[in-house]
Amino acid sequence: MFRTAELHRTLPKEDYHQQVPRLREELLLMQMELRTARFPVIVVFAGVDGAGKSETVNKLHEWMDSRWLMARAFSEPSDEERDRPEYWRFWRELPPRGRMALFLSSWYSMPILDQVYGHTTLAEFDERLERVKTFEQTLADDGALILKFWMHLSKDAQKERLRKLEKNPLLHWRISKRDWRHWELYDEFIAAAERTLMKTSTGLAPWKIIEGYDERYRSIAVATAIRDAIRFRLEEAKAAASASNGDAASRLPKPAAEADSLPPVTILSRLDMGKTLSKDDYDAGLKRHQAKLNQLQRTARERKVSTILVFEGWDAAGKGGSIRRITAALDARDYQVIQIAAPTDEEAAHNYLWRFWRHLPRAGRVTIYDRSWYGRVLVERIEGFARTREWQRAYAEINDFEAQLVERGIVLVKFWLHITPDEQLQRFKEREQIPYKAWKLTDEDWRNRDRWGEYELAVNDLVERTSTRQAPWTLIEANDKRYARIEVLRTLCERLETALAGGSKSE
Repeated sequence: MFRTAELHRTLPKEDYHQQVPRLREELLLMQMELRTARFPVIVVFAGVDGAGKSETVNKLHEWMDSRWLMARAFSEPSDEERDRPEYWRFWRELPPRGRMALFLSSWYSMPILDQVYGHTTLAEFDERLERVKTFEQTLADDGALILKFWMHLSKDAQKERLRKLEKNPLLHWRISKRDWRHWELYDEFIAAAERTLMKTSTGLAPWKIIEGYDERYRSIAVATAIRDAIRFRLEEAKAAASASNGDAASRLPKPAAEADSLPPVTILSRLDMGKTLSKDDYDAGLKRHQAKLNQLQRTARERKVSTILVFEGWDAAGKGGSIRRITAALDARDYQVIQIAAPTDEEAAHNYLWRFWRHLPRAGRVTIYDRSWYGRVLVERIEGFARTREWQRAYAEINDFEAQLVERGIVLVKFWLHITPDEQLQRFKEREQIPYKAWKLTDEDWRNRDRWGEYELAVNDLVERTSTRQAPWTLIEANDKRYARIEVLRTLCERLETALAGGSKSE
């Protein structure tokens, strides 16, 4: 692959100075238009040490408006980053729609370095590249424009570049023993790089090899490629917008009158909704399970085992009450409850998973999601907020997200609290009469009842497609609040006990 690349390509100074003014103008105009676009631009720089990655990023900042340009570089993970799944630090730095981000030392760096230094087998390297590919596919499917540049130098050119920088009294600090060690491992780096480009260059996220020998050539080549790719995407977006009227009509929610008249046979319809618990048994069970949960969480904190709880269910199913019985058993410094509602403007400008990645707990802590990423395949599906292709691919995206959590050692427990329509109606009427609960009841809650059958079918799909061995769903019969609360506590204690019995989390 690199043997066929054109080495030592140069651009005469006169041609460079002739092209730069026009190119800068086009980049700035394109950047202004991008600000109102419905997609972000992610530019990844990787390649040989000394090939001009950081210099190219600096040049782009010089030529473009830095206020709308993000530059991010990643080194060894900090303690805060090690506490969380590997991709947490990348997700939280993703640009919103209408912005461009330049990534140095990105999600490619550690897999390549670990392979070159022999820390991973070839099979493990391929697995990590597959995770990279899945990550980029998720972003691209959501509309992100991903551009990837491999800055290349021959081994002789790299040696010449390193020596030149070493002799420069103003720039010698940039060269370290590590750079020369990497030069000695040049062949190993090239082998890993070729495999990386072969495995991760896709139609939606292609690699472009840039010869980094000449500063003028590489700057013009990268800037031109960025300009052309964004310009093409902007034209595509305009064409799609002009043809979107018919598609918008197909996204409207299905009228309630068209819903099937017969009640669906689903996983939920098979639950035994007559389960109850006496007050005496509830009081005794509450004390016992809360005490056990407190001890288990203390152990989890010592062992740096994190916990994520996901609560989904019908309106008035008792999610808040169950959460309060959990938090009452915990140290307030150890947990955070995240209430999920309609996304803010900032959240809506990112991939739907972005706001959930941001709130992942540190090692030994607990994060409780009152509603979660499953909104994508529930309310967004039923109410037409997500296109069919968006919510259909979300099952695989969610499974991958949850797999990363569990692989990191996080205890993930997912609850669906189920009640019958009659029980919900009774609870709604009770809320209307209680001043401090009446605010919970909205017109939307009443409207959702008319689409109960559609939501139940969506929940059936959700459980079938995302209840995995690593992250199973626990369905709770919640017509009786006392029974549901104890069952939630019992399940949580059981899952924590099983996780802790396996030993402390590996660092």
